[in-house]
Amino acid sequence: MTLSPGTDTTTALLGAHGVHVAFPGRHGAPDARAVDGVDLGIRPGEIVALVGESGCGKTTLARTLLGLVAPTKGGVTFDGRPLEYSGRSLKAYRKRVQLVLQDPSGSLNPRHTVYDAVAEGLRIHGHRGDEQAAVAEALARAGLRPPERLFLRRPHELSGGQRQRVVIAGALVLEPELLVADEPVASLDASVRGEILGLLLRLRDELGLAALVVTHDLGLAWNIADRVAVMYLGRIVETGPVEQVLTAPRHPYTQALLSVLPDAPGDPVVLTGEPPDPSRIPSGCRFHARCQVLAGGEAERAGVAQACRTRDPGILTGDDTAQVACHWAAAH
Repeated sequence: MTLSPGTDTTTALLGAHGVHVAFPGRHGAPDARAVDGVDLGIRPGEIVALVGESGCGKTTLARTLLGLVAPTKGGVTFDGRPLEYSGRSLKAYRKRVQLVLQDPSGSLNPRHTVYDAVAEGLRIHGHRGDEQAAVAEALARAGLRPPERLFLRRPHELSGGQRQRVVIAGALVLEPELLVADEPVASLDASVRGEILGLLLRLRDELGLAALVVTHDLGLAWNIADRVAVMYLGRIVETGPVEQVLTAPRHPYTQALLSVLPDAPGDPVVLTGEPPDPSRIPSGCRFHARCQVLAGGEAERAGVAQACRTRDPGILTGDDTAQVACHWAAAH
């Protein structure tokens, strides 16, 4: 596997290197390029938020980083080594990188007790230590204390926040180094969301856990992430430290996403149309057909309108510097 130029391979715990994922089109249609060239690194103890609209490719990228989808092109590394797709290698990898899903009700078997739900991973991986002690410790770390009182409960007896904590405990019991959390608080009440986000931050501080948080909510990214990567139509179009990207966004797409937050200044930017079909990615900047800067004449005044329509801004590198894939932003 050849790593992309500029990708930081010395400090990244988990890295995507020139990753493409394409799904075959039906009845001779072009392939759908769900992930279309992504470099991304996550360092030990770092929380990265991957944000974008539904259909932008962020969940497919997350599944690829988990080893659930093999890239069509490019590769994934963990702890400096290429991810291998044999059964034994993936089993060992998934002990170190755990998934936390959006809907805890769908993640938990309604017939299983809390104890069995948390112990399942230990049993799959042949844990030889004290199972009950490991389950109790994981539940306690997830904020469910005293843990023993929950052992025999079933999911329907728990609140939404408790169910999500049980899912997190099921990930923690294997002592992973990184969590991939796909919309981890989207199904929770507002009063519980902050508790779960606070839990993830505490786990990072206490255990050194890294995390990739997949979300459409830039407000969530602001509250939890060290760094943010904004994805549009299979590519990361802006990335950098969360304070820098969210207080001074440079890509028009990031600006539009931020403009609709409740406390955003000025009028919201309403993007025209739906995101383009990933099997028919437009020429030039893939955002240009919906870009408010191009439509409003600002790109023309900056002398980059033709480039926006015809020239690909390129793929951002996977390091932790602030970057943007936008001709107009580069002209400023």
